[in-house]
Amino acid sequence: MADMNVYPLRSVPVFKERIWGGQRLREVFGKELPAGQRIGESWEIADLPEGKSTIGNGPMRGRTLGEVVGRYGEQIMGATHSRRGLVSRAFHLPSRPAAGRQKEQGQDALATCPEPFPLLIKFIDAQDVLSVQVHPDAETCRRMGVGRPKIECWYIIHAEPGAVIYKGLKMGVTKEQFVRAIETQDVASLLAAVPVKAGECHYLPAGIVHALSAGLLLAEVQTPSDTTYRVFDWNRVDEHGRPRALHIAEAIESIHFDITSDKLPATTVGRLVDSEHFKVDKGHQCGNCELFLGRGLMRTLIFITGGGAILSKDAEAVEFRAGDCLLIPAAFEGTVTFTRDTEYLTVTI
Repeated sequence: MADMNVYPLRSVPVFKERIWGGQRLREVFGKELPAGQRIGESWEIADLPEGKSTIGNGPMRGRTLGEVVGRYGEQIMGATHSRRGLVSRAFHLPSRPAAGRQKEQGQDALATCPEPFPLLIKFIDAQDVLSVQVHPDAETCRRMGVGRPKIECWYIIHAEPGAVIYKGLKMGVTKEQFVRAIETQDVASLLAAVPVKAGECHYLPAGIVHALSAGLLLAEVQTPSDTTYRVFDWNRVDEHGRPRALHIAEAIESIHFDITSDKLPATTVGRLVDSEHFKVDKGHQCGNCELFLGRGLMRTLIFITGGGAILSKDAEAVEFRAGDCLLIPAAFEGTVTFTRDTEYLTVTI
């Protein structure tokens, strides 16, 4: 593979219209959202069939993240994590889904497909409550013969008074009780509603039932999957009076009824998430401070507030502001200069 002149890669997000979304990402971060659309998700770092972010700066401008990593994998991801020549190792799925189940878009058999970039990073604007949903783990995907595992965390950027996340089921709820609640439209009474505030991070392993209330703006870091099984949507209908599709059988198959919110406390400082899939660290720098970035580790920087620039002797300066996501290649060396008080997240794999 040819070498690239490594530099911090600024992502161009993919905007996703959602029934529960709005325009807050424009108001808070100045993102150029489509006018009049309810944008619920901004996919900042994405390499999936459902959405591929592109590079917005430098010689790689206009190329998709997947194209750049596929060509310059070792320089970007480092020798340990380079995806050159890799295929999906986590699970080898059959070419057809299990009987009676439909594949979701983009969930074809994975055994012969190159691995996607190992992170999916989003901003989420919840102007209305999200559906109650669950994501499968690797074993459930194998058993069902479809889907990709999805593990995620939520970093709360803004929470309106009274906003909550629904994080698992109340202690002691059984599978049988939950199935009855679905039949009687009483799912909400079994959910663990957790009050939240800005600065908290909540880790959500696969298999935990979850949802967001209205009034939340957050950053989501997750494994590269869009496999989501909705089990309850608050009896909501779209502009045509039609309810959204539910995936009750798949959801019940995916839920771990032994995971409750008390086993998943919020974190607020230092290392927020330390999982086998990704690590998230919280940083805070004052204006006129500097931070050195050494070679050897790929990082994704998510800027929550503030601004500044990343400088190096081999590349042009890359400016950043709140709402930007920058992918720092493993072969890059430089200095982050903060011109304003800045909070940011550092994501590594």
